[in-house]
Amino acid sequence: MRGWIATGAAAGVLAAAAWATAGPQDGEPPAVIGRWDLTVGEPGRSHPSWLEIERSGHRTLVGRFVGGGGSARPIGKIVHENGRIQFSIPPQWEDTREDLQFEARLEGGRLEGTVTESGRVTRWVGVRQPPLPSGREEPAWGSPIALFNGRDLSGWRLRHAGGKNGWSVQDGALANRPPRTDLVSEQAFRDFRLRAVLRLPRGSNSGIYLRGRYELQLENTPGGDPLHSRLGCVYGFLAPSFDAARPPEEWQELEATLVGRRLTLRVNGERVIDRQEIPGITGGALDSSEGEPGPIMLQGDHGPVQFREIVVRPAR
Repeated sequence: MRGWIATGAAAGVLAAAAWATAGPQDGEPPAVIGRWDLTVGEPGRSHPSWLEIERSGHRTLVGRFVGGGGSARPIGKIVHENGRIQFSIPPQWEDTREDLQFEARLEGGRLEGTVTESGRVTRWVGVRQPPLPSGREEPAWGSPIALFNGRDLSGWRLRHAGGKNGWSVQDGALANRPPRTDLVSEQAFRDFRLRAVLRLPRGSNSGIYLRGRYELQLENTPGGDPLHSRLGCVYGFLAPSFDAARPPEEWQELEATLVGRRLTLRVNGERVIDRQEIPGITGGALDSSEGEPGPIMLQGDHGPVQFREIVVRPAR
C-alpha cells in the first residue's frame, strides 16, 4: 500500500492556526471545522451527503452542503453554541418550499444530528473526511482493464436490485435506451486512469461517477453553466478551463486520472482540469465512504448515452 499524505489533517492544522491569529478573544477554533462525510437516514433507507464547515472572519462559521441529489449549495451561517451547531438551507431538488433545518452535536469524534424537512425529522451521522494521497506525484499504472466487452453487460450490475434495466448493447455500444437506472461496475478501484469513448444526443444529460462518488457531468449544452452543464465538469465543484466538447451526436473521448481526490481530466485530448482537488462527494453518489475503493457508475436515469469504450488502468 502506498503512503497516504494526511492532507485533511494538514488543513485542520492550518484552520486552527488561522483561528488562533484572530485574537485571544476568539478562543480555540471549534472542533467542528472541516469536511464531513454524512449518512442520512436509517440503515437500509439511507443516502450519502457531505458537509463542509469553515471560518469566515474572526468568529462566523459558514459552509457547503451536498444532499442525496443535486449539487453543493452554500451555507450562509452556521450557529455554534454550547457544543451544538445549527443551520438552515433553502431547498434545491427537495419536494418542499420550506428551508431545511439542521442541527448536530460532536459526540466521540462524530457529528450526530437531525435534519427537519416539512416537519419530518431524519437522523444523520457524520465522520471526518479521511486524508487521501496528495496526487502531486503520478503513480505507476497497471495493465488496462476493459470494463465493457462490446458484447453484453458482463461485469456490471444495476444500482438498485430488482430495478428496471434500460441498458443493452446496441451496434457494439453500451446504451441506456430507454433511460431507467444507473449501472455499476463489479470491480472497485482506488487510484486509476479511466478512458471512456461516449456519445450524447442533443439535449441529453448523463454522468460517470468515479469511485461511485464523484460525478463527471456528461452534457452538451452550448453556453451552459460550466459547473453544472459542461462536458467533464465535476458536478457543482470543478469546472473545465474551457469547452473542449465536440458537437452532439459525435463521439467524445474522456481521460480521467484520479489520485486521492485530485483529478486531471482530458476531453478530446485537451487538458481541461489539471490536478485539482475534488472537495467531496457529489449528489447521487453511491456512498460517502471516501477512504474506500469504489466502482465506476454510469448514470442511467437521466438522458440517453452510448459508450463505445470504458477502460481503467489501476495504480500499482
